[in-house]
Amino acid sequence: MAHEMAHAAPNDDPPLPIVAEHGLYTIEVYPQRHQLVVWAYGQRFKTYPIAVGNPSTPTPVGEYQIIYKGKDWGPSFGPRWLGLNVPWGYYGIHGTNKPYSIGQHLSHGCIRMRNRDVIELYDMIPLGTVVKIYGHVLGDPNHEPRDLAEGDVGGDVQLIQSRLKSAGYFNGICNGKFRSNTTAAVKQFQRDHHLAPSGVVSVKMYEKLGFLE
Repeated sequence: MAHEMAHAAPNDDPPLPIVAEHGLYTIEVYPQRHQLVVWAYGQRFKTYPIAVGNPSTPTPVGEYQIIYKGKDWGPSFGPRWLGLNVPWGYYGIHGTNKPYSIGQHLSHGCIRMRNRDVIELYDMIPLGTVVKIYGHVLGDPNHEPRDLAEGDVGGDVQLIQSRLKSAGYFNGICNGKFRSNTTAAVKQFQRDHHLAPSGVVSVKMYEKLGFLE
């Protein structure tokens, strides 16, 4: 592999170390049901119970890929780690030293599995495998979306950035990281729409942005 890479054009993006054949395996994650489903060749192959993020640090909704596989990062991550290419932070599928948490919304956004299950998954799933995490970016439909402020990260932040960008308020990168440039855009939007310029995205601002009725 190393000598092949040497012949690549200097401006080429390096490929993923091992890219899975499309359609061989797909992982689907259902946070509300606390389930991770492995599909193999288009057939439902295995279902595992999981723990997911709590409402203040939700598991990211969307379609990602497994871009890293590691072992023994420490007791709280269990024996295996499968890292996802989420743009705003380090999220992955991993084991746990708290098996009682499986079946609950208790993590800081990662997907926890029983240790024996994550070892099985690690051995089965190649790098490049697509992981589809279901749900609404703004959270559980039975609850208002969370208030967002500087320091927060997530798909909901990315959604706000994108809407502010299309309205001409935000000119940064829509990366799901709420930093000072996002705060400035939020405050300017709030001033223009007769909201207190707090820099916090609250229910009233979600309404003004058209996300809530």
